Amino acid sequence: MEFGTANTIVLGVYLGLMLLIGLLLAGRQKTTEDFFLAGRRMPWLVVAMSMFASMTSASTFLGVPGIAYEENVAIFFGVLVSPVVAPILILLIYPYYRRLNVSTSYEYILLRYGPGARYIVSLLFILARLFWLGVVIYAPALALSATTGIDLPVAIFLMGILATAYTVLGGLAAVLWTDMVQFLILVGGAVWMVISLIQNVPGGYEQIMTMARESGRLDVFSRPWDLTRMTAVTAVFSWFFVFLHDYGTDQVTVQRLIATRDMRRTGFAIVFNSISDCAINTMLLLIGLGLLTFYQINSSTLPAGTTRDQIMPFYIMHMLPPGVSGLVLTAVFAAAMSSMDSGINSISAVVVNDLVKPLRHGLGSEAGYVRLARALTVVLGGLATVAAFYAARIGSIVEAWSSFLSLFAGPILALFLLGILSCRVSFYNWLIGCVISFSTTAAIQNLDWILAKFGIETSFQVHWVWYMPFSFLVCFVITFLMRLIVPGPLAPPGTNRFSPDADPLVLQQLRH
Repeated sequence: MEFGTANTIVLGVYLGLMLLIGLLLAGRQKTTEDFFLAGRRMPWLVVAMSMFASMTSASTFLGVPGIAYEENVAIFFGVLVSPVVAPILILLIYPYYRRLNVSTSYEYILLRYGPGARYIVSLLFILARLFWLGVVIYAPALALSATTGIDLPVAIFLMGILATAYTVLGGLAAVLWTDMVQFLILVGGAVWMVISLIQNVPGGYEQIMTMARESGRLDVFSRPWDLTRMTAVTAVFSWFFVFLHDYGTDQVTVQRLIATRDMRRTGFAIVFNSISDCAINTMLLLIGLGLLTFYQINSSTLPAGTTRDQIMPFYIMHMLPPGVSGLVLTAVFAAAMSSMDSGINSISAVVVNDLVKPLRHGLGSEAGYVRLARALTVVLGGLATVAAFYAARIGSIVEAWSSFLSLFAGPILALFLLGILSCRVSFYNWLIGCVISFSTTAAIQNLDWILAKFGIETSFQVHWVWYMPFSFLVCFVITFLMRLIVPGPLAPPGTNRFSPDADPLVLQQLRH
């Protein structure tokens, strides 16, 4: 089905608006704090919307309905953990970032563990996010191309070039303001889909829930600790650690939350985001159940071979009127671009603040670092676009990303939490825990292949929802045990909840 003139106009207006925001904010960034933190003066509501939009990629926007359509709705119970994690972020983690006045989350690693730890963790973040950038562009571009007729290269090019352009022009301020618009479009698209499905399914909401029960999509409480499927219990267990990492230690989110004026506004943003997590993901799951019911009733209208990530765009193009379908598909573009702009800006921040500045021992002007940041953003945007084209050659790319993330996210979260909670954990304790966690998690992910090498044929496969908590717990426990055997030096003042506050002079000495 052709995309059509009305839909093209809607998408063109959206892309033009994103570029206009970048142009309006261009040239206002005189220091790296302006470029990477918007001068630490952004409104908390804008930060909160950006926080959700940046972590909700188009893969999530399409993937969550796909999981409800094909598997079950256990994710609903996982996202309910977000309000539980919020107090931990507000009371335990972000007070340290605020007190130490860091520019990146990895600057805390420097102050707590030393420069070697900062370099290693920063590089892990950069490698992981570079891989992630290709995924967040390619996955939605492929779905849109398959269902709308838009050429795949055109979709990739539009997302990559435009997101890079406004991020270069306006820095984090442009990222935050465009993310706010993208958040509103994303929410509007989800609401419209829910209303449309309820109207187009005979029997409406009641029939959708009846079909969900009869098809087993609501069966999430039986066999709660089953390693091969996602249940309500495993979702809660997994998402607790996922949210702690994504919202507490990942630079993409930390950079936003320290861009507000004070801790009180940071707290407001965290609470708003936790509510958004619950509300919007509930809508996405309901969309998935609605699509299941609609195509059970109208099975002849769905082409054979349509993947779960393509079902939602297919419905949009065929069941929503022109213009409206363009607006909802624009939400897919918005979800992809909000993740891409966040990724390239955050990677650029880590390269400048955690690698270039320390290696140059603070030499160089702020204007020079801002020029470097803009140049890095252009390079990273180009790399992300190329990575998206390369991703088209790889099968099951999203699964590969989920497995890859769990290998590193768990150990990084363990390093942060142990640094805050224990006075005597050293970076060398963590390295041992990290190596063991990495190897055992990789073994769990490839358990069937490993058993086959020993002549044991089995179809048993641990569900991906277990990877992150397993990775974290192994690293956390091993590191803590190593701390008991070989305790490290006492944590520097102010970097641990049991150590005294550090004065500005001590913090300055630690940074250098």
